[in-house]
Amino acid sequence: MTRAVLSVGSNLGDRYAHLRTAVEGLGDSVVLVSGVYETPPWGDTEQPPYLNAVVLAVDPAPDHRVWLERVRSLESAAGRVRDPERRFGPRTLDVDVIAVWNDDGTPVTSADAELTLPHPRACERAFVLKPWLDLQPYAQLPGHGWVTDLLNAPGLTADANAMTPRPDLPLEFEG
Repeated sequence: MTRAVLSVGSNLGDRYAHLRTAVEGLGDSVVLVSGVYETPPWGDTEQPPYLNAVVLAVDPAPDHRVWLERVRSLESAAGRVRDPERRFGPRTLDVDVIAVWNDDGTPVTSADAELTLPHPRACERAFVLKPWLDLQPYAQLPGHGWVTDLLNAPGLTADANAMTPRPDLPLEFEG
């Protein structure tokens, strides 16, 4: 069994519907879902704002690569098209595998080009860290430390302050 932190985001089409469909698509794997935040675009500012959330999920498969297959399937179902010219461009659905732990609680590390774990830029993204703290106030990003400390770094404080909680957009699941 593996446990994962997944970041979900959308800024094209019905953003809220894309997030709901992603959570529903994870089915019984979902343990917890954060609140939704509206966030400015990251990396490529010439696009609409995002809706972002974080999901804690489990999968009975012992291989961490199952998460890559699952998130790609969710993105494909949402009509995600990757534009090689705009790596951080707009998207119907973006689901990133942030971190994975084995059944015994040890973090999975991977330098695979397809699935680097933990996610190599998660420590720089308030739109990942802040919703994650909603779910696990004492979370640690493997290899980087306490999520609270990362979020309080000078570079991320402004990003976190620019995020708007959206309690009017709950991501409910059957848990």
